[in-house]
Amino acid sequence: MNKIRIGTRKSKLALWQANFIADQLKKFYPAIEIELVHITTKGDKILDSPLSKIGGKGLFTNEIENQLIDGKIDIAVHSLKDIPAQLKNNFTIAAIPKREIPFDAFVSNDYKNFSDLPLNAKIGTSSLRRRAQILSIRSDLQIFDLRGNVDTRLKKLDDKNFDAIILAAAGLKRLGYEDRIKEIISPSIILPAVGQGALAIETLADRSDIIDLLKILDDFETRVAVSAERSFLKVVDGGCQVPIGVYAEISDKKVTIKAIISSLDGKNIFRDKISGSIVDAEILGESLANNLLNSGGREILNQLKMSVTSATTK
Repeated sequence: MNKIRIGTRKSKLALWQANFIADQLKKFYPAIEIELVHITTKGDKILDSPLSKIGGKGLFTNEIENQLIDGKIDIAVHSLKDIPAQLKNNFTIAAIPKREIPFDAFVSNDYKNFSDLPLNAKIGTSSLRRRAQILSIRSDLQIFDLRGNVDTRLKKLDDKNFDAIILAAAGLKRLGYEDRIKEIISPSIILPAVGQGALAIETLADRSDIIDLLKILDDFETRVAVSAERSFLKVVDGGCQVPIGVYAEISDKKVTIKAIISSLDGKNIFRDKISGSIVDAEILGESLANNLLNSGGREILNQLKMSVTSATTK
């Protein structure tokens, strides 16, 4: 193979991710030419609505996958948290490099950490997951939707629209904004999204040439952890419209998975965790999902689905 075409969104973070993978590939295959192909997705076009109202997983991947099918690109680089839990049959995640920090970051110009926030402080976040978990701890806080790329979100904070904003720590680190992080938020306060901090290299399932070439970039522990998280997501069948958080951690060949399912207002929140051998990571993720569904999570999800159906029929 003489050339690899990488499909990527045009945002600064997406381009960083694609260039990072390109650089890794060049280290191992210096003779191969790498080309970045810029692609605009639905999620990039609609910036005036919350993600939860314009669709679920796939907002940032569908158009890129179409380019794979059409043979215009060879691989796609995504944030793993943007990829649906169930891939279409003709696609595969060929490699998942070592995960960056998976937690959320507290960013503020006026306060040192989350616990310092005053009564009724204004918080910006685009995530129902973050909103629900924040409100479960501090129901007084005012949560406002925050869309746009990292630079746009930071500017809205700097323009005094918010007292603080919550962003993925990985994105801030990758773009050189680590100094803006006032606090890495503990997973005991906000559990991350499925696959947060991890990158996924996607290609067609029948491209054995590409799959073999990418194996060298795959990190075993990261793949085990995110596979456990994604198996949880498959059972819960949740996307951007559902406040769920999951985090799997590997230690001594064991995996521990923590998860929550919450109502939108954070008043009803169900938490659980499970541990076992890394060999059973996906089974454990499924078991944890069923445990949470049976303990009250299913009722929350049914209520959310009913409210979405009601809203779309009005």
